[in-house]
Amino acid sequence: MITADDLDTAVTCVVDALRSTIDQDWSASAGSLDWSCRTTAEHVGQAHLHWATQLAVAAPTQYVRWSATAQELAPPAGVLDFLEAAGRILALVVRSTPPTVRAYHPWGIGDPEGFTAMACVESLLHGHDLTSTLGEPLVPPADLCARLLERAFPHEPHPTNDPWLNLRWLTGRTQIPGSPTPDTWRWRPTPLDEHWDRSPQPAPMPFTPLTS
Repeated sequence: MITADDLDTAVTCVVDALRSTIDQDWSASAGSLDWSCRTTAEHVGQAHLHWATQLAVAAPTQYVRWSATAQELAPPAGVLDFLEAAGRILALVVRSTPPTVRAYHPWGIGDPEGFTAMACVESLLHGHDLTSTLGEPLVPPADLCARLLERAFPHEPHPTNDPWLNLRWLTGRTQIPGSPTPDTWRWRPTPLDEHWDRSPQPAPMPFTPLTS
């Protein structure tokens, strides 16, 4: 089971690791990503807020049409506050959302636990990207990582007994000798006891383009 408390734990883990880096250069690339540290942190906040609104209105077929960013001139401390606030907002929404609620995600219709698991993964993996560049190690709880693998990636291989290593390997952030890194991956928003199409065709998009 993944809960709002777990999301609070994941967000706190990332924020605590990054708080001492706010005087560093956040325009540098985050880990192996093409995004800067600033863009990566902002992306995490945006994902959390999108998922909060999905659950809030039980959006059935697409993402709610809105966007949020940190202020353009906000320093790293402000961007980190944006990331944290968004995670806390999602946790509050999860706590108030009945488990029977379902909402759209491009990779499957999710329940509150599924969105919470995705948010934890998003926080920790992008937190790893950020700390890889900014120099502060991210060490999330092993129990949380193990439960995230069970909920979000039951369909993917787990080659070692180290769940944090498995999460990073699965998403292309590290290598494990003797276990080739998967070419692609996706998490499962849909409850484990409900039907889930891992590879729908055609692949759905987060937004249907608007026309004038």
